Amino acid sequence: MSAPTLVILAAGIGSRYGGLKQLDEFGPSGETLMDYAVYDAARSGFEKVVLVVRADMADGFRARFEPRWTPAVRLATVVQELDRVPAGFTVPPGRSKPWGTAHAVLMAAPVVDTPFVVINADDFYGRGSYARAGEFFRQSTDDLYGVVGFELQRTLSAYGTVSRGVCETDAAGHLRRVTERTEIERRGDVIAYRDEHGEWRPLAPATPVSMNMITFPPAVFPLLECYFADFLAAQGGESRAEFFLPLVLTRVIDEEVGRVRVIPTDEQWFGVTYREDRDWVRSSLRRLVDRGVYPSCLWP
Repeated sequence: MSAPTLVILAAGIGSRYGGLKQLDEFGPSGETLMDYAVYDAARSGFEKVVLVVRADMADGFRARFEPRWTPAVRLATVVQELDRVPAGFTVPPGRSKPWGTAHAVLMAAPVVDTPFVVINADDFYGRGSYARAGEFFRQSTDDLYGVVGFELQRTLSAYGTVSRGVCETDAAGHLRRVTERTEIERRGDVIAYRDEHGEWRPLAPATPVSMNMITFPPAVFPLLECYFADFLAAQGGESRAEFFLPLVLTRVIDEEVGRVRVIPTDEQWFGVTYREDRDWVRSSLRRLVDRGVYPSCLWP
């Protein structure tokens, strides 16, 4: 099997964070979270990285990261453009919001021809998560759809509620459905989410959740084209509707296109949902460096 590709979704605006968090420096030598992702992926057998960015970011991202990541991986950049829609559709007047994570992945189709893993640019997933994803590709015969499942208790922020895709699995570890819970927080000794009626409902600490670290075969791209056209036909006129990756996984399962494996990881996630998360992320990386998990400078 060809070496897998890492697709990094880096076109976000970071409205709650108040800045371009993809380029914020968190490591002791000025590393971004993307630097750690590529470092871990390269050591887990990934040979190519695709950055999905906005048009105004492309040149700057390439100039900054290509010299440091080469020759560990090959780098390609693609642009997520609002007007990249199928024939017969148009962007509704006044729409400025991107079409969502599944549309961002679709933009990578021209440069991806191997199994690939999608991640967010502003999340830290841990070396073990990339190793598990690489192992999944090597061992799997037909289950190339997968979700890296993090324990809920390892994915919370101390500074506010978080949104998580709560995974329900069958006895064999295949995904049945992902339910997006938009307000999750630790409330005393309990982790809970707020339901549509405003009531707080408990969740088990070890509940597997998706952090948008998802594996796909390259055969998913024609499906994404079809699913995106269906999405536009149904919701394209809504100014804030988004075409999300969990919607794709749901259709893959419901239409029996393939099985989706939940790939467990015991890594600690951290990321920068809120600006107050910055110090926590920096101290977490500093502890990993002190323990010898990472060198103090990733790209000497």
